Amino acid sequence: MYNILIAEDDNDIAKLLQLYFEGEGYTVYSVENGNEALDTINNKNIHLAVLDIMMPWLNGLEVTKKLRSSSNIPIIIISAKDMDVDKILGLSLGADDYLTKPFNPLEVMARVKSALRRAYELSENNIIKEDILKNGDLEINLNSATVKKNNEEISLTITEYKILVYLMKSRGRIFTKEQIWEHINGTYFDGDENTVMVHISKLRGKIEEYPQNPVYIKTVRGLGYKIDKIKK
Repeated sequence: MYNILIAEDDNDIAKLLQLYFEGEGYTVYSVENGNEALDTINNKNIHLAVLDIMMPWLNGLEVTKKLRSSSNIPIIIISAKDMDVDKILGLSLGADDYLTKPFNPLEVMARVKSALRRAYELSENNIIKEDILKNGDLEINLNSATVKKNNEEISLTITEYKILVYLMKSRGRIFTKEQIWEHINGTYFDGDENTVMVHISKLRGKIEEYPQNPVYIKTVRGLGYKIDKIKK
């Protein structure tokens, strides 16, 4: 079973989330500030972190940034800030999901389950027969889950990697934002469209030479995204 970290200085919210998580059989570690969050992750086998933005010492965004320098565990940010700029910033720093307060605990639970499933269960159980996906100068090794461009390895988050594999395996096909998110996440909620756009933007920044004029991930206006076959 999974170990979940809750970093939240509002005791009522922390207890509510802990109640739901433990009801699903998860082991919960609850802390009240960013420093304690990092200490817990460094000393416990944490599988997913739920971080509030407004915490003492280190806020949730700072914790996310520090975590992403050494860890790919799923991160879900919860915040009273509902501005798109805050959500985009959180996702850009490496969070996998973003929820605004007040929230439905059942939705938090659904998102946690989805994040755990795509981070651990799907990657372990989906055995893909094809070992290598190539397109132009881009190469994905499905056995080692590594991505290279011009033989240089590119570091992707779990979500970015799964989006890229999904598009690469069906080159030429157009996928809507909803199809992409449902494939890698298992569920689609209102507001997830912006989440997909942020992950696509970050992915382009890593694999495209000129992200504003992409060669690999093309936007099909009004429909979604696709990767065409590139002749090398």
